[in-house]
Amino acid sequence: MNNASLGLAHMLSNADAVIWLTAIVLLVMSVISWTLIIAKGRATQKSRKASAHAASLFWQSSTLEVGLSRLQSAEPTPLLALLAEAAIDLQNSAGRGASGEPALSLDDQSAAEDRVTRRLRSALQTATTGLESGLVTLASIGATAPFVGLFGTVWSIYHALISISGSGQIMIEQVAGPVGEALIMTAFGLFVAIPAVLAYNALTRSNRMILSVCDAFANDLRAHCLNKG
Repeated sequence: MNNASLGLAHMLSNADAVIWLTAIVLLVMSVISWTLIIAKGRATQKSRKASAHAASLFWQSSTLEVGLSRLQSAEPTPLLALLAEAAIDLQNSAGRGASGEPALSLDDQSAAEDRVTRRLRSALQTATTGLESGLVTLASIGATAPFVGLFGTVWSIYHALISISGSGQIMIEQVAGPVGEALIMTAFGLFVAIPAVLAYNALTRSNRMILSVCDAFANDLRAHCLNKG
């Protein structure tokens, strides 16, 4: 068998609908994976650089409102700003309660410490959800792409062996070529999965570092709100 006739192009030219569908699925998974890797990687890198500096700018401000404005200018993606907005909302609701208006909700009737904790925890959860968006998709691609490629390999080998068995005398050259072509689908699956897994681990680590800054900022903000109250 001529080696020039073997390869990805030869395999696809002789592939059936199942192999074509498998290849298209892997291609779509690869496009989605790299789109998430590039988008999330850039956003995470910017957030890591800006978060600590933004927190420092906030605590140098004279009021919460001024601090929020600085956070909104310094952060490419609102994270600490979400916590500052929650603190300002608490400050405004405390002012309404001091004016003698009746409590309108269970939140207004809670102790100040509980209200501060609840609002900041909710804001921190919103920030966490924003950071982790897309990571489940990336992890799913990394976990399933090898099996999709393996399915394509098994299907190709099955049809190759059926074709070879019907040709009468079987020689090693007749088996090696089709099987080698079939293994291309497994390699394609690994090519899709490996970057997705590596990127998922790197983004998870970066998010953990950003969230540690957010958590420290939330604790400092909680202490400020309680002391001021």
